[in-house]
Amino acid sequence: MLRGLPAPVPDLDTQPFWDGCEAGKFLVPECSVCGARRWPPGPMCPVCRSTETTWIESTGRGSVYSWLVVHHPVNPVLADQVPYVVAMIDLEEGVRVVGNVEGCEPGEIVAGLPVDLVFETHEDGMQIPNFRAARR
Repeated sequence: MLRGLPAPVPDLDTQPFWDGCEAGKFLVPECSVCGARRWPPGPMCPVCRSTETTWIESTGRGSVYSWLVVHHPVNPVLADQVPYVVAMIDLEEGVRVVGNVEGCEPGEIVAGLPVDLVFETHEDGMQIPNFRAARR
């Protein structure tokens, strides 16, 4: 996990997600009316505009859709942590999320690389989701 960054600040739309993280679950919002799943969390279904949302638990399994390797840190606290990978991950539940990929060298990342969800503890104790290259 990248060290030194501020902890996320939950809001009305993301609080259920962060509560799930604290319980070791990656929750995905699903429209209670049409069943569409969405990411990121928001107040309304982008398909039918309903504000009725349920939260489903993700398996945490997915694959790399796209990625970039950061060589020039955007924040000085990351200077000793480069290079690191930021990737778009296609989860089995049909949503695409952003996270870091660990457990392999940046040059080993390829499209379709299977990844698994891992939770890491932020300096303030918050559980932060990331991904690790899977050995399936």
